[in-house]
Amino acid sequence: MFSRFPHLQPTLAGIAQDIGRAYWTLIKIMLPATIAVKLLDSLGFTQWLGVALGPVMELLGLPSELGLVWAVTMLTNIYTGMAAFYTLSVGQEYTVAQISILGLLMLVAHSLVIEGAVAKATGVRWRLTLAVRIGSGLILAVLFSQIFSHFGLLQQPAQLMWQPQVSEPGWLGWGLAQLKLLAWIFVILSSLVVMMRVLRWLGVERVLQQLLSPLMRCLTIGKEASNITIIGMLLGLSYGAGLLINEVRSGHISKRDTLLVVCFLGLCHSLIEDTLLILLLGADLSTILWGRVIFAIALITAMGRIWLKSRHCPDPLPNPDS
Repeated sequence: MFSRFPHLQPTLAGIAQDIGRAYWTLIKIMLPATIAVKLLDSLGFTQWLGVALGPVMELLGLPSELGLVWAVTMLTNIYTGMAAFYTLSVGQEYTVAQISILGLLMLVAHSLVIEGAVAKATGVRWRLTLAVRIGSGLILAVLFSQIFSHFGLLQQPAQLMWQPQVSEPGWLGWGLAQLKLLAWIFVILSSLVVMMRVLRWLGVERVLQQLLSPLMRCLTIGKEASNITIIGMLLGLSYGAGLLINEVRSGHISKRDTLLVVCFLGLCHSLIEDTLLILLLGADLSTILWGRVIFAIALITAMGRIWLKSRHCPDPLPNPDS
C-alpha cells in the first residue's frame, strides 16, 4: 500500500509522532499533579480550604458549607465538586440564583493543580493562572450576586437533576478511574491531531481562521492560534493546551499569543460539557454560559490591548523548564 502512496508512510509517521509527543507531554504534567491532589486531599487540605472559603461564600449570599464544594472543585474537577454538592444538598433548598453563582465559581476555577501545570508547560506562570482564574471567578460571582439581589432575579427554588454514581472507594478505585481518564485523553487527543491534519490538508483550516478572525482580532491574538482556541473552548483546556505546547515549541505561535490563549481558555473552555454539568445542578443557562463568555472576551481583550501599548516591557513569559 505504501508503494502505491509514497507520501502516506511519512504522513502517518508524522501524525504518530505528533500524537506521541503531545500525549507524553500531558502525561508528564498531569500524572504528578493528579497524585499531588490525591495526597493533599488525604491529608485534609480540602476540608481546611473549604472552611477557609466559608466566609467568602457568605459574602456572595451562599451558605458557608458550599465553600467545601468550591474547594473540592478547585483541587480536583467539576464532577467531584458536583458529588460534594449532592452530599451537602440533602435536605437543603437553594435558589437558581445561588446555584448560578456557585456554578460560575466552579466553571471558572476548577482543576487548578492539573490545568495550572498544563498552562505552566506552555510558559504561563502559576501565579498568573491562579490570579486570573480565582480572581475572575470571584469577580463574576460578586457581579451576578449583586445583580440577582438588586433586581430579585432567579429566586425560585433550583431543581437538582443529577445523582452521582457510586464509585469504588480507596486508592484502587481512584487509580482505576485515573487510568480510564488517561485512556480517554489518548483517544480524544489522537482524534484531534488527525482532525487538524485533515482540516489543514482540505484547506478548511483557512476557512475556520477567517470565520474566527473577528473574535481573534478582538482578543488581539494571531490567526495561527484559531484552531487551538476553538478546540479548547469546545473540549477543554488540557486538549487545547496539549496541542498548543507542540505549536509553541515548534515556533508557530508567539509567546504573547500563547499567554493570551491560555488565559482565555482558562476562563472559557469546555463550553459544552462543563456548562451541561452545572445546568444539572439547577443553574441558569444565560448566567453560566454567556456571562462567562462575555467576561472572558472582555478581560482578554483588555489584557491584549494593554500589552500592545506596553511593548517596551520585558516579556513576562519565563522558560517553561525554569
